[in-house]
Amino acid sequence: MPLLTAKNACLAYGHVPLLDHAELQLDAGERVALIGRNGSGKSSLLAALAGERALDDGELWRAPALKLAYVAQEPELAPEQNVYDTVVSGLGESTRLLAAYHALSQQLAQADSAAQPALLERLHDLQGRLETLGGWSVASQAERVIARFGLDAEGRVATLSGGQKKRLALARALVAEPQVLLLDEPTNHLDIAAIEWLEELLLAAPLTLLFITHDRRFLEKLATRIVELDRGRLTSFPGNFAAYRQRKESLLAEEAQLNAKFDKFLAQEEVWIRKGVEARRTRNEGRVRRLERLRVERAARRERAGQVRLALDAGEKSGQLVAELSHVCKAYGEGAERRVIVQDLSCRILRGDRVGLIGPNGAGKTTLLKLILGELKPDSGTVRQGTRLATAYFDQFRAQLDGEASLADVISPGSDYVEINGERKHVTAYLEDFLFPPSRARAPVKSLSGGEKNRLLLARLFARPANVLVLDEPTNDLDMETLELLESLLQDYTGTLFLVSHDRAFLDNVVTQTLVAEGGGLWREYVGGYEDWLRQRTAPIAANRPAVAAAPAPGRAANRPAKLSYKDARELEQLPARIDALETEQRDITERLQDPALHVAQADEAARLAARLDAIEAELLQLLERWEALEAHGRNA
Repeated sequence: MPLLTAKNACLAYGHVPLLDHAELQLDAGERVALIGRNGSGKSSLLAALAGERALDDGELWRAPALKLAYVAQEPELAPEQNVYDTVVSGLGESTRLLAAYHALSQQLAQADSAAQPALLERLHDLQGRLETLGGWSVASQAERVIARFGLDAEGRVATLSGGQKKRLALARALVAEPQVLLLDEPTNHLDIAAIEWLEELLLAAPLTLLFITHDRRFLEKLATRIVELDRGRLTSFPGNFAAYRQRKESLLAEEAQLNAKFDKFLAQEEVWIRKGVEARRTRNEGRVRRLERLRVERAARRERAGQVRLALDAGEKSGQLVAELSHVCKAYGEGAERRVIVQDLSCRILRGDRVGLIGPNGAGKTTLLKLILGELKPDSGTVRQGTRLATAYFDQFRAQLDGEASLADVISPGSDYVEINGERKHVTAYLEDFLFPPSRARAPVKSLSGGEKNRLLLARLFARPANVLVLDEPTNDLDMETLELLESLLQDYTGTLFLVSHDRAFLDNVVTQTLVAEGGGLWREYVGGYEDWLRQRTAPIAANRPAVAAAPAPGRAANRPAKLSYKDARELEQLPARIDALETEQRDITERLQDPALHVAQADEAARLAARLDAIEAELLQLLERWEALEAHGRNA
């Protein structure tokens, strides 16, 4: 049974049509994912369905007495309100009385005996009016939802984090028990635990769902149907995300074939009309009119937007060691307010590692990054940085972007050119690689959408060589095509990567190891991505603890190991060059083995190279272990 429909929906932003006579029907019990490129109009469509903005043309229909709730990508919340008042603001006419009763109860608890009788009388009056309206069931419902979302009823909105504000907006939407829930990027600002909790909540709730998301795991788990907004039209794909991808590939191939046939036929007709005399002599007026119609149709065809073209210059190779942390501790505050962020962390980051940081909001992921990069001093322990580090930083809060600056100035201040992988490129052409047309190169940053700002940050980041990349929530607001291109780029990146992300699929596809916050400032290192961590975390804690030499106890100087001998010190000095030489040989052999002709024409040589590759891998492992042992010996001496 349909609950919501849009017919011949038209909506434009300036001269760009976002909806072009689009059709949509939402049936009871469905969980529909709305997907499409950044800037295609998804958020505008959701706002129109919620009644937050009007269509330029077309019809919207809702089932009679339909209860609908909408959570925008950046929900509007009154900063001066507390959590309780914000949640009950979604409950209709009982809202004002409930808020007043709640505030009066707080006053009564703190009032002296002289003021209490007057307050009790007012409280009694409110109580009677609420009973008449059936407001008590609504009040208990609000309290249940607040507890369910892990919020403090008295907390002020202004003091909440981004994740808490998102949970508050969801609580306000769900407290009225809507039949239809519209969600725009609900996972933004939520940590992984909160995202998984929200998935279970929405799966269990008896409601119809229409949502926009870039989170592929969230989409795969929830969606029963995919609706794609592409060039103003809505196309429905029954089934899950995997079924959509298969069908979409077929449709794009068919579209390209039809367009090629159309263009070939149009070109033939253009040749005929240019003969002029022959066209007039034959007096084939029908053919001339058909050509005119073909020209109009070709002009009206909306081409699919191009793909972002990403290129990343790793610059000069850093040293083999990027950072080494030994028994690092960091805390904030004093006494009862003291909060431990990092407790006795020892780990080593080597060149080429791709490290994911996983933990709840507020766990200290950004603090740990600053410790690793030397931007913050530990309270105790040591942090040693490697050599020749050139670091580029992607900031989730977009603090690097000046809203008044033009796009071109953000990319290349004071110059019209950028240099990528040794090639000089005009800044306008470079911006086109990130889907910014030349007409927008001088537009101010403040005119961009959230997804466009993220694309601009990536453009700025990749415009400079860097052998260490720090990406703090780079996936927010990016469409799935750009996400997958970014994944592919990072997989081939030869530098060192630190990635903070709540996108589970992105972590799995990019990182080689994870540092996970496990409470109380304890961080543990795991091999692989998010799914690998899930498997490994069930093992005993001791088995997952990094193997690090213990610090010598105070007053035990007599038992300390002797300093490195001259021979060992010399070996330690020569190890980096030996490792570099082996890694170079490893890359050369790998490239040769990728040539199919080698395996056909020189099978024996291919076998020899494969065996050498295995030997190099084993030798590298031994050398790295020896390097760690010698350095640990030197530190403890």
